[in-house]
Amino acid sequence: MKRLLLALLCVAGSHTFAADPPPNILLLMGDDHGWEETGYNGHPYLKTPVLDEMAATGLRFDHFYAAHPSCSPTRASFLTGRHPNRMGTFTPGWSFRPEEITIAHLLAKAGYHCGHFGKWHVGAVKKESPVSPLAMGFHECLSHDNFFELNPSFSRNGGPPEIFPGESSAILVEEAIRFIDRAKEQDKPFLGVIWFGSPHEPYQGLPEDLALYDELPAKYPDKIVKLTSNETGGPTKRPLGDVLRERYAEITAMDRAIGTLRKQLAERGLRENTLIFYCGDNGTSPDGFRESPHRGMKADFYDGGTLVPGLIEWPARFPKPVATPLRASTSDLLPTMAALAGVALPGRTLDGIDLMPLLEAGAVERPAPLFFWGYEARALTQRKPEPYLDPELQKGTTPLVKKMDGIATRDFLNFRQPEIIESDFRGPRSIIEGSHKLIIHDRKDGKVTEELFDLDADPGEKTNLIDEQPELAGNLAKRLREWQESVLESLRGGDYKE
Repeated sequence: MKRLLLALLCVAGSHTFAADPPPNILLLMGDDHGWEETGYNGHPYLKTPVLDEMAATGLRFDHFYAAHPSCSPTRASFLTGRHPNRMGTFTPGWSFRPEEITIAHLLAKAGYHCGHFGKWHVGAVKKESPVSPLAMGFHECLSHDNFFELNPSFSRNGGPPEIFPGESSAILVEEAIRFIDRAKEQDKPFLGVIWFGSPHEPYQGLPEDLALYDELPAKYPDKIVKLTSNETGGPTKRPLGDVLRERYAEITAMDRAIGTLRKQLAERGLRENTLIFYCGDNGTSPDGFRESPHRGMKADFYDGGTLVPGLIEWPARFPKPVATPLRASTSDLLPTMAALAGVALPGRTLDGIDLMPLLEAGAVERPAPLFFWGYEARALTQRKPEPYLDPELQKGTTPLVKKMDGIATRDFLNFRQPEIIESDFRGPRSIIEGSHKLIIHDRKDGKVTEELFDLDADPGEKTNLIDEQPELAGNLAKRLREWQESVLESLRGGDYKE
């Protein structure tokens, strides 16, 4: 208890104390990379030697959460420290808003050179977009509106898309290394956000990576899964074993690219004071799902949809291996990195906290709950709300294999929130406080289903304790509702009136 109290006191004022000297920061994220899909978490087939080494020598989160079980919302939380519903980033393909303050905005104030590389997916990347990487605080970028495979197209600094031959993870790391060299030429610390396109479907692997998993098709001959055809860009069905072979090849290639990044940092004498962070953006997608100790997968609000790999490697601060049971989230990244850079936090509601005092104190519980909520975006669009941004500015330019309505690019949505009505509180939602998780689902008959789990005793969320602990469930439900009210106030623009 004394250790946790000390951690709480540190959190209260941590944003005024920078690391000395401030670290270089590289924030990496995989696309649809679930918790169980690493060697260090016991996967029986996957080869992830670099992530395994980081887990064995750096700081390993055993309970790291994406803020949402799908990609665009999680990415919005990653950049802003806020739940995505506060800015109308409800589902994949919904942008955030130009009034949001990102980690790049903050660290640029501290003299960091800031770059984004890879998947963006919180708005169009073209130069005229008010929510492009350049518009949202980054000094340079090589970015894609959505995901990508081999030989990807990227937009450099908002310009027309260009094809880059090769394996996409390696391409991004090569670009990031050149970015790092430019920052050091300017004698500036750097913030590099590298968001890989792997292992999102459709899957494309290099021959040498595919060969590592040649035995998988024979292990799963009967199960058929739905995914995208690389040939047509439309839906197709294929045997799970064939799909896993390609998916795992992508993960191994991404792992190797991270190893290249670490090696290049070492050769430049930058490894010691460079913080490398890695996580996934949501749980494993259904097309690549094999099995997991956790309930659910991508799009589910059970832990299988939101638990992801979470690692920090920073030799100057964590010279010995650390494994923490502390529950943390992508929303914690902005306040944590701002504290390390010595930058004051924005004067608006944040959902994340500064993790460093808790980690250094060995705390096992966070001082504030984690909240999750899938806002019912379809119900909002039926009310015909006003677009938040000019739809022309929300049109994407970078092509990808998977087509939607026959189109190989992606456009984005965001709307001005009408007056709040009771149905705006609907949608799957949950709160985690300590080890207890309350999850609420709305039924079509207007009633709700409530489940209460002890995640420490029951990580698979199999035993509903709602009847045994109704008072605890009621208290958690009350706090969840109060938090939703705060979110809806933000959604209405309350945080932009500073």
